Amino acid sequence: MEEQIRSEFKKNNFVLVEEETILEKCLTFCINYKLSPSDLVSSWDLYSINRQLELTVSDAHMDAFRQQLQSEQKQAIIEKEQELHSYTDVTMEVVVDDEDDKEVVPSSPEVQKVVQLESFDATPLTNGKMHSLGKPLDLLTPFGQRKDKFVVHSTLTSLPTVQDIKKEQGEDNSDDDVIKRVQPSERCSLEVHSSQPASGCKYMYDRIEDKFNCLEDRIVKYSKALAASQLFEELVDPSVASQKSITAVGMICCDEEGRLKEKPIVLQSSVEHSGGQRVRLDLQKLDQFSIFPGQVVGVEGHNPSGHYLIATKIIDYVPLSVSDDGNPRQTKRQALDQDNQSADSPDVPLDLSLIIASGPFTTTDNLYFEPLSDLLAYAQRKQPQLLVLLGPFIDSEHPEIKKGALNRTYDELFRVEVLRRLQDYVEYMGSASRVLLVPSVRDAHHDYVFPQPAFDIKQADLNHQITCITNPGIISANKVKVGCCSVDVLKHLSTDVVSRGIKNRMNTLTNHLLSQRSFYPLYPPAEDTPLDLSLSPETLQMSLIPDILIVPSDLTQFVKVLSLEGTSDGEEQVKCIGVNPGRLARGEGGGHFVELNFHGHPESSSASVIRI
Repeated sequence: MEEQIRSEFKKNNFVLVEEETILEKCLTFCINYKLSPSDLVSSWDLYSINRQLELTVSDAHMDAFRQQLQSEQKQAIIEKEQELHSYTDVTMEVVVDDEDDKEVVPSSPEVQKVVQLESFDATPLTNGKMHSLGKPLDLLTPFGQRKDKFVVHSTLTSLPTVQDIKKEQGEDNSDDDVIKRVQPSERCSLEVHSSQPASGCKYMYDRIEDKFNCLEDRIVKYSKALAASQLFEELVDPSVASQKSITAVGMICCDEEGRLKEKPIVLQSSVEHSGGQRVRLDLQKLDQFSIFPGQVVGVEGHNPSGHYLIATKIIDYVPLSVSDDGNPRQTKRQALDQDNQSADSPDVPLDLSLIIASGPFTTTDNLYFEPLSDLLAYAQRKQPQLLVLLGPFIDSEHPEIKKGALNRTYDELFRVEVLRRLQDYVEYMGSASRVLLVPSVRDAHHDYVFPQPAFDIKQADLNHQITCITNPGIISANKVKVGCCSVDVLKHLSTDVVSRGIKNRMNTLTNHLLSQRSFYPLYPPAEDTPLDLSLSPETLQMSLIPDILIVPSDLTQFVKVLSLEGTSDGEEQVKCIGVNPGRLARGEGGGHFVELNFHGHPESSSASVIRI
């Protein structure tokens, strides 16, 4: 049989580098998987095409080739014995889920729905293009041994189900037709709002002057916006003794090293109003507040001695009717005429379907990227217009990477294990599908700086379907504004925030980002955040309030409709969908991701947090 295998390879113009070793292993494959030499070489031909290999057969690829053969055998057995269809119906069951009820479930009086999708193999070959990364049957990973493939953990309004579609379209629809109607297949428009910092930029040149200018600029802009709103008294120096009530603006700081405590908390005003002087802040009269270092706020109170500013009110938001430069916006009344606007108006968001996931994309026990393969298989089934993936992709915290046990570069690992899968995904899905990639400071193959340049994938054939943006970054997809930041800002805020009388902690933490108009308002930053304020600090600022704000975190995953209060003169609230998709992989098991259907307005949209 070895001679037959050698003959088949030569017949197909393949060259065996280590002939004896390769023939010995191929003979074992033929015996274990009951393959003829011609079938074996045909499988190798398919494997080499998918991996873009040359006609050289190397022993280095034998292990991966064995995994492909094993996965093909497994898929054939499953389809033969269980007769699984590639599209399965969705079964519904209503249960009460008490776990993480406080943090996960969006504010809704309804009983939480848990929708379990029937198990289907998430790592098949699709037209010979999707990679199969299953391990041999005797070496199944804990991730591969899980029983439930996809379970909806919590919902924000119910996503359309197969039963709903059947009721609308009739019972005589086939499964394939039903699935195709669940999600639109039209290609979405996409506009990137900022491309700074640029790829290849220089960093680690952060100076004290840059930090000072950036922080001072935030205080000055906030002061101008508050003054332009004409809702408060004239801003004064808070460090000057005064018996009457005053209004001042400044940045919350800690007077001692370490975490911010209720004492001593100081307010640092701008150079313009107080020469940058600090004054201690007394919050004893406040029943409710939530503050953190670096937060720019307005404070109403009095300072009878010149040493303590006794606060009676904290103003922690910029009026929405006022822009950052202090000029009133002219768009306030546009909402009143919304009924008269046409559907093609550039200000009216359209429908958009998304699947959102954040790394790590492989479990800690291997680098097979099984969760990513399952996610792409799920996306193939649901056909979203936009697949949003946030790093880390090549996680610097992964045990194998920390040990330095790899036999290839980080960049090669990213291109082979991640980009190649995404390329197969978009080729299989067609021109209507789009993918958005956001880097992370934990990506071992990318710049360790925040704000962070976009990936430079250097593949022209992918540019029209795979879009890379900065971290943080804002895009418009079908006129729906989506803001993304892969730094765990919620976790960083949660360790430094000081609050009293706050009921919904997760809502408050996320609202801080909107009220401060910043993706990372915390200062000084967390120790593991390489913040460089000399490198495009405007990227950290939200130039607009997004319709969808994606902030992945190790904290409890959620999808919530957030409200940013308007001014007291009747301005309407601004709504935003806050999304923490969690981590796609947690330890040796699966994590969570989010499926979201946006329908013109956050309150009319639907979403689900899905456990993989």
